[in-house]
Amino acid sequence: MVFDRRKSILEAAEKSFSMFGYKATTMDQVAKIANVGKGTIYTFFKNKEELFNEIVTGMVKEMRELARNSINEEDNFFNNLHRSLYSVLEHRREHQLAIKLSQEVREIGTQAAIDALALVEKAILAFLELEIERGIENNEVKECDPSLTAFLMFKMYIALIFDWEKSHQSLTKEEIANHFEFYMMRGIKVEQ
Repeated sequence: MVFDRRKSILEAAEKSFSMFGYKATTMDQVAKIANVGKGTIYTFFKNKEELFNEIVTGMVKEMRELARNSINEEDNFFNNLHRSLYSVLEHRREHQLAIKLSQEVREIGTQAAIDALALVEKAILAFLELEIERGIENNEVKECDPSLTAFLMFKMYIALIFDWEKSHQSLTKEEIANHFEFYMMRGIKVEQ
């Protein structure tokens, strides 16, 4: 089997970025982890930024695929939405690079880390917007602004999955689905 240097470099870089963050990762570290000379990295990638962008783009593709695979054409809009949102956000919570980037944003505010997380969020929002548009077309969702609705849904999920547990007991997947349906889908207004 032919040794794929580019792939080895990408894996080493992801490992380094996941362990040390964007700011503290150097091309020397990546070369050492990949067991290649630093010059070899530059035959594939112009600089650290290009290497990092390739890894973040791969992470976004992975999340899109995860979301797409969560959709069951036979199921209703709400179940598909919940399943895809939950799986993507759980993946993000467990993905070491996303965790390290979030930590780096909080502690240092590195622009490259901020941009990477914004790219991930943008991809999730674009996916949600398409699903909401599909829900509207299929008469499963009321007429609404898909972009704003996607943003609100995403922020509510973030709040239920990540923020709530900072000062409360974590919610189960079922509890999150129930709260999301209650507040987002049905609303709290008593119908007269």
